[in-house]
Amino acid sequence: MSAEPLTPSGIPAVGPSVNPAEGEGFLLTLDCTESPGIVHAVAEFLLKHGCYIVDIKQFGDQRVKHFFMRVHFLTGSGGPGREELRADFAPVAGKWGMNWRLEPRARKERILVMVSKFGHCLNDLLFRARNGELPVEIVAVVSNHETHRGLVEWHDIPYHHIPVTPETKPAAEAQLLELVENYRVELVVLARYMQVLSDSLTSVLSGRAINIHHSFLPSFKGAKPYHQAFDRGVKTVGATAHYVNSELDEGPIIAQQVIEVDHSYGPEGLVAVGRDAECKALTNAVRWHAEGRIILSGNRTVVLR
Repeated sequence: MSAEPLTPSGIPAVGPSVNPAEGEGFLLTLDCTESPGIVHAVAEFLLKHGCYIVDIKQFGDQRVKHFFMRVHFLTGSGGPGREELRADFAPVAGKWGMNWRLEPRARKERILVMVSKFGHCLNDLLFRARNGELPVEIVAVVSNHETHRGLVEWHDIPYHHIPVTPETKPAAEAQLLELVENYRVELVVLARYMQVLSDSLTSVLSGRAINIHHSFLPSFKGAKPYHQAFDRGVKTVGATAHYVNSELDEGPIIAQQVIEVDHSYGPEGLVAVGRDAECKALTNAVRWHAEGRIILSGNRTVVLR
């Protein structure tokens, strides 16, 4: 008798009836209290449903006794669809107290991008979404300026100009939430949006909003941080992408990018390097979120890459 096929992790993958080239891909992401038998329970469920495990990532956090897992698997031709898989997995998830999500791998996350005057992160996201590098659909762009309307509309994406002043901020945020609902937005991306969101808005968008900022904080605050960094002779330039919460620029970190510099970089050179770092960190954060690789763990994230 031939041995049962295994994934690289050594977990039973599938019976011989499944042709990976013909299967439909799904992503299962879960976390729960750590306990023996969780991996076996998931693998057994997939095996019983004739599924082929393409990739599996897992992490057991010994400090808090919590388990995290992401599985990319295929069903065979004529195999179960999402609704059947979800209905059948619910009792397994209930037994182990799992927080979980199961979605087709081919689906694209519906995102709304917010931007002010600096357009490098917006432009990068538009390009990567358009060429299929990011598994997202940018359904709308919101800005407190008209600066990037032409670029966004060239991509055939709706552009919404919502000016913000201290007096109009509540109404502006209400308008934003209306757009989030109408466009069925799953993720809001602050691509250098230079307005502080209210506590009530960050609460509504908890776990569904990503921000990007330079990593000079808290050393260089306020205007012209790169000029301040130049005056101090910094040797690295970085950027941090994180989930938004009520603490300004202190939400759970998703991705960081660091680029070395030296004495030959003037303030303008540091700004250029900073733009590259911001684009890379934000792109990674959006991709990992859309691919179901990020699980929140208190004020930290587990990124199952």
